[in-house]
Amino acid sequence: MNETLLAAVQMKKIFPDGKTFVDCIPKFRADEIERKFTALKNKEGFDLKKFVEENFIAPVNHTSSFVPDTQKAVSENIERLWQYLTRKPDISNGTLIGLPNHYIVPGGRFGEIYYWDSYFTMLGLKENNRWDLIESMVKNFAYLLDTLGYIPNGNRTYFSGRSQPPFFAPMVELLAQNKGEVTYKTFLPQLEKEYDFWMKGRELLNEKQNTWARVVLMPDGEILNRYWDENNTPRLESYREDVELSEHSSQNKNELFRHLRAGAESGWDFSSRWFKNENDFGSIHTTDIIPIDLNCLLFNLENVLSKSYALTGNTSRSNFFIQLAENRKAALQKYCWNETANFYFDYDFVAARQKTIFSLAGLAPLFFKVAGQVQATKVATIVEQRFLKPGGLVASLVESGQQWDAPNGWAPLHWLSVVGLENYGFHKLAKEIVHRWLQLIEDVFRRTGKLMEKYNVINTTLEAGGGEYQGQDGFGWTNGVYLAMKKKFS
Repeated sequence: MNETLLAAVQMKKIFPDGKTFVDCIPKFRADEIERKFTALKNKEGFDLKKFVEENFIAPVNHTSSFVPDTQKAVSENIERLWQYLTRKPDISNGTLIGLPNHYIVPGGRFGEIYYWDSYFTMLGLKENNRWDLIESMVKNFAYLLDTLGYIPNGNRTYFSGRSQPPFFAPMVELLAQNKGEVTYKTFLPQLEKEYDFWMKGRELLNEKQNTWARVVLMPDGEILNRYWDENNTPRLESYREDVELSEHSSQNKNELFRHLRAGAESGWDFSSRWFKNENDFGSIHTTDIIPIDLNCLLFNLENVLSKSYALTGNTSRSNFFIQLAENRKAALQKYCWNETANFYFDYDFVAARQKTIFSLAGLAPLFFKVAGQVQATKVATIVEQRFLKPGGLVASLVESGQQWDAPNGWAPLHWLSVVGLENYGFHKLAKEIVHRWLQLIEDVFRRTGKLMEKYNVINTTLEAGGGEYQGQDGFGWTNGVYLAMKKKFS
């Protein structure tokens, strides 16, 4: 697609949501549309909106046809919703990357599969005994690892160059609950590819070159990870927002765009976690940061690889990954635990100091069992005293106007937090969080007939806000976590 056409459409806001245009399907060959646009764009009376309508097919919001029944239980509505969120195997078309098996999309503006969303969606599919869909989705991610070498943010070409939080290993663990331990051996090649993607360039690190893509050499020789993107240009789906931010930021534009893209890879797009100044979006510096949750996920991946190799009888390879996991765990305790604040924080390796934003990412060490019991107790106290609100847990303690900060609460963060607290025996607190969160979801559903992407947990009568787009409904991970929590705490 011609960037000049893209820039014109996005900057003139032909569609209220910039994602709409890049999801459109071209009616003609891209070079043909490009030639027509170049020939017509400067002519008097040229109508850009009409040109787009004549040359592209707009995407369809499939969940808009879902008719809720607010008199019935939320769980019954979710079970009916799955069919509206299910996509059949498809071929590549426009920016869509075809996948060989059925899959679930989040809903609303999101008409493609998303990497980390899918794990939390699978939790609900499990409760509805839809192991067929879980297996299909895991196979789709394995297919992407085999064909692209990594799992992109979503199955769109404009997501090329970045992934999302690496939940492929937890997906394999989930599927193994139904298919047995053979699952680990089946997907071992793809687990290895996932690890190689995140660790790419580790052999190139030295004192003069302490970063390469997603790997960072720490001062005492440890290797930890950061979020990254292969590109340093505006995101096509948020082109106008990125360009406008660059005009108000003091940062070099290409560096800013890389930080924005890396923030999108984190799934927390966007949060004060990634800012030098918690209220200044233009100060984003994602690639300078060692995120606590990303490295806990990679700790888990190392453990799953160790288990997978043990099941194949390869003891030396199994021991190799166990050692890597132990090294990472020690490094996380060293760089991310704060004994004074009694919490886990991200680490700014460029400034050589911890970040100071309290966020639910600090619960990842509890979910993946990196924390010690004493540390978990201190974290639980902070959660109860500072994060717990009438509708559940706030994503962070900062109100920055970004969607991954207060006053918003998110299903995936609630699941990680509740399971993390359960892992260390804080059952009463976990149950109270679940009660408030499920009550909020049910209240909003009765009021609106919708299951939302995110919720305002501070003022439960208001919609969640912030971010680059309107609140979306559907909604994959909310559905999944709701059903899983209902089962776990009923």
